[in-house]
Amino acid sequence: MISLNEMALDIVEDMMDYEEELKIKSFRLENGATVIDCGINTPGGYDAGIMITRVCMGGLVDVNLKVGSINDKPVAFIHEHTDHPALACLGSQKAGWQIKIDDFFAMGSGPARAIALKPKKTYEQIKYEDDADFAVILLESNKMPSEKVMNYIARECEIDPSNTYALIAPTSSICGSVQISGRVIETAIFKMVELGYDPKKVISAAGTCPIAPLKSDDLKSMGATNDSIIYHGMVFLTVTDYEDVLKKTSSDNSSDYGKPFFEIFKEANYDFYSIDAGLFAPAKVSINSAEKGETYVFGRLNPDVLMRSYGMD
Repeated sequence: MISLNEMALDIVEDMMDYEEELKIKSFRLENGATVIDCGINTPGGYDAGIMITRVCMGGLVDVNLKVGSINDKPVAFIHEHTDHPALACLGSQKAGWQIKIDDFFAMGSGPARAIALKPKKTYEQIKYEDDADFAVILLESNKMPSEKVMNYIARECEIDPSNTYALIAPTSSICGSVQISGRVIETAIFKMVELGYDPKKVISAAGTCPIAPLKSDDLKSMGATNDSIIYHGMVFLTVTDYEDVLKKTSSDNSSDYGKPFFEIFKEANYDFYSIDAGLFAPAKVSINSAEKGETYVFGRLNPDVLMRSYGMD
């Protein structure tokens, strides 16, 4: 059986072998846990962002970057594909673990979730559980985790803290921006699940998404990175069979669609959970039915809203 943590650890070890080249820095805490700074006190970069994306998806993805054009303006794009969409996206990449210890808060994603079963319902849906004796997690935070945080993660995974590895990437960093755009396929799969579709029916997936330029703080960066997916993310999915409910997979089906995410968030009094969850989806989705031999296309690109969000209009 595939071990997401085993495949991810191979990538993490490569990152630690080339820290200077990747502009990152690893630390060993007193409890033996390994923490890798990918953008708090280090600059990080595109190469590290690509590797973080691969770690988040348990190594079950191929990723590269290219420069494209939006409204005649050069923008970096991430391109990715996976032949294990449900496992890579829901079983690993999904930011399904909220970690709050004292004044530390982070959204946890990556293969450690498949050991701790965070959340359990997800792993019941995809019928998967990793039994590795080491855990790899990405913490989206602007603060380094303490031993107490790493002890908690180890305890939830029922492993020794010395076998835990945490990558840290703030939203307002190059690594953070890259790995969030790398969630373009994940948002499509997650939306399909919310619509009642069985994610195991998605047999392959490819996606592309612009990478948001850096903003002055994490809040504005959160807006721009979400807008990358919502207004210009594109995904091509191959499924075993098509269902009409999938017509609602794209982001333009949301009642909150049409403005930069930061504006939507501000109008919601900064209450993330009062925003329509259906907004978090790719702008445009093509779904190829292997059973029917037909391809269905939904959604639309909205470059004007995205350029407004980026400050490039």
